[in-house]
Amino acid sequence: MQMTSERGQAVPWLLLIVLVAMGLVAFAARLGPTVDDAAQARTAADAAALAGAVEGRAGAADLAAANGGSLVAFHRRPGGVEVVVQVGDVRARAEAVAVSSWQHVGETD
Repeated sequence: MQMTSERGQAVPWLLLIVLVAMGLVAFAARLGPTVDDAAQARTAADAAALAGAVEGRAGAADLAAANGGSLVAFHRRPGGVEVVVQVGDVRARAEAVAVSSWQHVGETD
């Protein structure tokens, strides 16, 4: 009966684990900026929609740029606006409604 050596059996497994770990790190490094751009795009779109409801397209474009984005689309709807803002490769959409309230002089809440 001949004995076979099991020396070196761990090396292929170790290489496989290292390769999988490197792949996960590369994936996370690629995904991180996209997640950051998505959050920034949502913030810029919300701000642009609020500004657009009050000031129109120019206000929406200014606030989108101030938040690191660019205004891609602006649509005035009855009572409000819808905007699309792009940051990097990510786009975000937001809506806002303009509401006015009136109060008589001398009247208190």
